[in-house]
Amino acid sequence: MPAEVSHVMPPGGWEGGLAGAAAAQRGLVTRPQLIALGFSPRAIEHRVAKGWLHRVHRGVFAVGSPVLRPWGAEMAALLYAGGDVVLTHESAAALWGFAARPSFVAITMVGRKIRSRPGVRVHQVSGYDLRDVQIHDALPVTTPARTLIDCAARSDIDRLLNEARVLKLVNDAAIHAAMERCPGRAGVATMRELLEVERDTGFTRSRAERRLRRIIKASGIEPPIFNTHVQGVEADAYWPRLKVVVEIDGYQFHGHWAAFQSDRAKANMLVAAGYVVLRFTWQQLTLRPLQVVAEVARTLGRVEAQAG
Repeated sequence: MPAEVSHVMPPGGWEGGLAGAAAAQRGLVTRPQLIALGFSPRAIEHRVAKGWLHRVHRGVFAVGSPVLRPWGAEMAALLYAGGDVVLTHESAAALWGFAARPSFVAITMVGRKIRSRPGVRVHQVSGYDLRDVQIHDALPVTTPARTLIDCAARSDIDRLLNEARVLKLVNDAAIHAAMERCPGRAGVATMRELLEVERDTGFTRSRAERRLRRIIKASGIEPPIFNTHVQGVEADAYWPRLKVVVEIDGYQFHGHWAAFQSDRAKANMLVAAGYVVLRFTWQQLTLRPLQVVAEVARTLGRVEAQAG
């Protein structure tokens, strides 16, 4: 029989409520659960051989089909780890919707250690304040504020912060409260610095543009045209020879959601017209100017090479 064989149920259906157990866990079940339901080790292996169970991790099986349901990989990683585990870091950010889903699952063990395995990245902590963990979409996950702290080492943390704000998942008070609950956690210092930069009372668009000018001038990069119009919209910096545009961006910068959405529409229009658009925030210009320079230079070089 073709691939559909993996969906065929054994005679009599799934014994002992297995279907119900799997339904509550995105189609997954663990070896201890199977044993508790009355399956012997030999019976388990028989069902694996028949294609009624499919190994995902050691001791974790998908029931009926090897194709995992949405967020099934995350559930499988949590089941593999056992108790006292929570979805964290990049995986938590993806579940909340302010980051792309990573190619691995990030989990954190509380008070014990297990090894990472292919597709599963394991972190350890001695404990969590219960206020920093929630159940979201039936998965235990760190809150948006704690997730941002855990992701603070990422180069795009300012973008993640902006996206979380747009989704109305966090505010500064929640982030500060979460930092107070884990003062020694890696990422707290970076988040504090990020928030301090945002509170700089002298921060304006003109100041950000002046900083961009200084960064580009000091780097020796081919100078662009500043504050010009491209395809009918205003561009912060524009290299007409290469059709490259730099925009200074950020929800916190503009101060309201409508302007944030307008900037995205503008960028999409330019990209559709064949322009390369780079977006930087005030935080990047202030905290990581060398990274800004490197990305601009790399993009200009790549576009020029392609044109040649």
